[in-house]
Amino acid sequence: MSAFRVVLITVPSDKAEELSQKIVENKLAACVNIVEKVKSVYYWKGVLKKDTESMLFAKTTTKKVERLIKFIREVHTYELPEVVAVTITEGNPDYLDWLDRETSQ
Repeated sequence: MSAFRVVLITVPSDKAEELSQKIVENKLAACVNIVEKVKSVYYWKGVLKKDTESMLFAKTTTKKVERLIKFIREVHTYELPEVVAVTITEGNPDYLDWLDRETSQ
């Protein structure tokens, strides 16, 4: 199993930077990229919704994913926040070493 994950999190645009900073400060991810103005189309409670959000890409270790998900569920403004972890199968070894060091605490 790979030791690294990218965790995708949608968030209201006005909360993206604050949440990203908290994730990194709590060592739940080494880095979070913010992609602004992502258009989301989905059904929520039987109603078709269209929202503009931000997408966060949090790079972390497998061992931190569960804690990151718990943290997001506790602080996120959505009733059901999107938090999806994707396995990193390959990457720059030096970057992955840095990622591991930054989340090791």
